[in-house]
Amino acid sequence: MIQQLSAPELKAMIDSGTPFEFVDVRNQWERDIAAIEGSRLLDQAYHDHLLTLDRGTPLVFQCHHGIRSQSAAEYCQGLGFENLFNLRGGIDAWSQLVDPAVPRY
Repeated sequence: MIQQLSAPELKAMIDSGTPFEFVDVRNQWERDIAAIEGSRLLDQAYHDHLLTLDRGTPLVFQCHHGIRSQSAAEYCQGLGFENLFNLRGGIDAWSQLVDPAVPRY
């Protein structure tokens, strides 16, 4: 099951120091506009790295509105990952509810 995180819940998770992989599934041009600190763009090298991880590793996915990240989480679920999270509302929700300094687009 993929757990849905609100932006404030993700902020609390980050602030707690809980270790997790923070996967940004957007395009580079979107990251150039706005990014959440600590996230990493899902390029081929990062994808290959994720495949080497223990299947219990927490993975948090984010995109613009939460749709592409949900699909990416489902993809990883199919690969046997068990501790999956999706940022509900994506970086847009983050900008509105957590950090208004992150530009909306």
